[in-house]
Amino acid sequence: MRIAIVQLRPVKGDIEKNLENHIIWIKQALKQKADMVVFPELSLTGYEPELAAELATSQEDKRLDVLQNISDKNNIIIGAGLPTREGDNLFVSMILFRPGQRRTTYSKQYLYPTEESVFTPGKNPLVLEYGSDIIAPAICYELSNPGHHKFAISHHANIYLASVMNSVSGVDADIQQLSELAKAHHMVTFMANYVGISAGYECAGKSSVWNEKGELIAQLGTKEEGIILFDSVNRETLKFISQS
Repeated sequence: MRIAIVQLRPVKGDIEKNLENHIIWIKQALKQKADMVVFPELSLTGYEPELAAELATSQEDKRLDVLQNISDKNNIIIGAGLPTREGDNLFVSMILFRPGQRRTTYSKQYLYPTEESVFTPGKNPLVLEYGSDIIAPAICYELSNPGHHKFAISHHANIYLASVMNSVSGVDADIQQLSELAKAHHMVTFMANYVGISAGYECAGKSSVWNEKGELIAQLGTKEEGIILFDSVNRETLKFISQS
């Protein structure tokens, strides 16, 4: 399996502009024959909790049809983030587009304390199977939660895929956490992060991949948009950065 993670510079609150940028990077992933591509936390809006109520939508939003069409035509799984709503409840969600299947919404189950006044915890733990790989998606703060790790481990996940918004002040702790998680449980771990500014934070970049020994095998820089591809069969990584 070839998994791609994308490091983005978000456009605050602009789903259409962010969607255009997603498509650019998905095309780059497709050139490298990726089977799955995943973006940072709330990637289609930027991480902007104060705008969540205004921007919240659902997996059936017609603007997302383009991602489903790309998935169907190219046999690729796409994970993109945005706030979703059910009744009065707002969620930090990742919409998963799988070829020929109905979309799936995975919502963040473990919220950071400052998020608890805005969002509701999700109740839908999830792993994805692809051939011999079992993938556990995580959204930011979940990567620090033992309960989230336990579910992934109990379902025999060998890939742990964290979609985050990580600031300069917080990124090193999460890098250490994901390295330790990989080593302790023999999982390949990923972190897809932003660059630029989101929610007033300076985002740290450093999107990364660690092997089952907890060794860092690929990392992007702190300023540029880019993509990392990991081949779970050949154990190879490829990196591309934006030239703009």
